[in-house]
Amino acid sequence: MFNIVLYEPEIPQNTGNIARTCACTNTVLHLIEPLGFDVSESAIKRAGLDYWDKVTVLLYKDFDDFLAKNEGANCYFLTKKAVVPYIDIKFKDGDFLVFGKETKGLPDALLEKYEKRALRIPMKDGVRCLNLSNSAAIVLYEALRQTGFEF
Repeated sequence: MFNIVLYEPEIPQNTGNIARTCACTNTVLHLIEPLGFDVSESAIKRAGLDYWDKVTVLLYKDFDDFLAKNEGANCYFLTKKAVVPYIDIKFKDGDFLVFGKETKGLPDALLEKYEKRALRIPMKDGVRCLNLSNSAAIVLYEALRQTGFEF
């Protein structure tokens, strides 16, 4: 079972879409506060459709709280600032895929601390980034492909 971690997500529709992907793949969704929305907001429920009862969602007050409650977690940090493409990694069951907020990505301090764990999704120059929910699905499905799609 894989884990998707959203660091301070801002857009409820993205989180809802990712929750739906998590439900379909038996992936745990970790949300690190502050969130840019209320988890009971209708937009997030609408985006996740009727999948909310099929996904495990865990909430953390900050990144330190996440680390304390997931000691020893094998985390990969997705950012356009990384050099290593996500396809160069051999993912293992239980890995954590950490994505930043939609407007700013992951904080520089976090990326500096975990520089050797930072991965990127290749894309052409001159564009800012992919949509968060698309990025999460791309990397998660590569991890699932590598591990035989065992849900």
